[in-house]
Amino acid sequence: MAMMAGKTALLELLRQEGVDLMFGNPGTTELPLMDALAGDHALRYVLALQEAPVMAMADGYAQASGKLAVANLHVAPGLGNALGMLYDAQKAGSPILVTAGQHDQRFNLTEPLLWADLPAIARPFVKWSAEVRRVEDLPRAIHRAAKTALAPPMGPVFLSLPGDVLTESGDLDLGAPTRVASGMRADAAAIAQAAALIARAERPIIIAGDAVAQSGALAELAALADAIGAPVYDEGMASRAMFPSSHPLYRGAVVRLPGTIRTMLAEHDLLISIGGDLFTLSLPGTVESVPEGMKIVHLDTDPWELGKNFAEDVALLGDPSASLPELTQAVRAAQGEAGAARAADRRARLAAETAASLAALRARALAAADRSPIDPLALMHAIGQTLPADAVVIDETVSSGTGLRRLLASDDAQSFFGLRGGGIGWGLPAAIGAKLALPDRPVVALVGDGSAMYTIQALWTAAHEKLSMVFVIINNASYRILKQRTHAMQALAAQHDLYVGMDLTEPRIDYVQVAHGLGVAAQRAGTLAEFRAMLQAGLHAEGPLLIDVAVDRNWKPV
Repeated sequence: MAMMAGKTALLELLRQEGVDLMFGNPGTTELPLMDALAGDHALRYVLALQEAPVMAMADGYAQASGKLAVANLHVAPGLGNALGMLYDAQKAGSPILVTAGQHDQRFNLTEPLLWADLPAIARPFVKWSAEVRRVEDLPRAIHRAAKTALAPPMGPVFLSLPGDVLTESGDLDLGAPTRVASGMRADAAAIAQAAALIARAERPIIIAGDAVAQSGALAELAALADAIGAPVYDEGMASRAMFPSSHPLYRGAVVRLPGTIRTMLAEHDLLISIGGDLFTLSLPGTVESVPEGMKIVHLDTDPWELGKNFAEDVALLGDPSASLPELTQAVRAAQGEAGAARAADRRARLAAETAASLAALRARALAAADRSPIDPLALMHAIGQTLPADAVVIDETVSSGTGLRRLLASDDAQSFFGLRGGGIGWGLPAAIGAKLALPDRPVVALVGDGSAMYTIQALWTAAHEKLSMVFVIINNASYRILKQRTHAMQALAAQHDLYVGMDLTEPRIDYVQVAHGLGVAAQRAGTLAEFRAMLQAGLHAEGPLLIDVAVDRNWKPV
């Protein structure tokens, strides 16, 4: 037991939980914390200029580091500003302790300026939400929050911290962290049942999800895919690289439309999901994504995802890294020599098909290499050719990134991070968080121009922190995906060729000037050759670089 102020105890508790930096944007209710930081030089405070970038930076850091991230917000408006990015963090399963300063409890009943019931606001987006009412409860609250955020399935948590809790002193027992062991093996009987189904399948397909990357099980999933000869697809909204892009069985991401998914699955007799959602859709359809009677085996760390939308023949609750070796071993035993030979034949045929489709994709990109404005597919190909093998790509291309992961060398779980939740504005600040987590790796953010404007002030943090990284703005001066989907309705907009509120023109946004104003070097690329040279220079530059790339604005189906 030791007598200490709540603000001092808070920093010590965070250190116990392995936290060495905090993302924030302070206000009056955070002043006790900021005062404590003035006397504590061990914890690094990363300042962002608005709460949405704060939240997304913490998200990128949590995903890239695998550690607990901390985001500190300012009362009700600050928490409100962060909710869109908190939604993305929830969907990505990012372990983040989100805190917000609250007014002194002595006058909260009067509903002072900026006050609100903060835990109630945060609750739909987090695993646990509470307000600390006494300084004596602070150690228990922080340790419970950290344990909960990092326990599978991981995700953000929220604590409201009233000012008086941080300024008051108490005789505190700081306690110690608790970690829930995450390597849970799936039930042995269920593994045997799944192995029997997989061994009998003639045309299996695998959907890989973020749980694979979170548990570091890319090699284990590749071993299963090789053993059964199955193509592997990313789940439709993937936030991580969950399968090596160079693997001959890798096919890229699932399209988030039920008719397209159903057509793909109709070619198979067994669906195997390893941590993949079944299915996150962008639009409704006239048919279900999964054909009637299709057999399903699903392994996940989150019981909510098991059997959520479709009946599953075998639903396994377990960690992919711990469970996949046992499943693969059981499959090999169930296959026998004849089954293994059939799987090898499938593997060889699928590898040839994968190579042919990838060659065709590259040929399309090369054929478009000389187009002006720049063709988006040609740009993705150029990026894949230019980046080094250890590059980390943050992807918020939305409608311009077709084929990106197949064209990248992204073979490890930290090589690629995508917009899992779909709330745009995530990419620029998430890339900053990833760079802070992985300072020795080249980090490149690929962000649509519409998305960039949601959190453009994040560039200031990159300049302030002197981060050597590259931001690529893929500029079609529009909300292209909205035009595509409005056109697909074949209603008034298509008849009049008029798409209201979807063009970023008159005036066009000058991202080079905006970047300069926020302290970031910036250039505009008009050709692929110019872009390649700028990207190469940016990868070796001191400090951040933004490249504004004008791409073809065409969006209508050919």
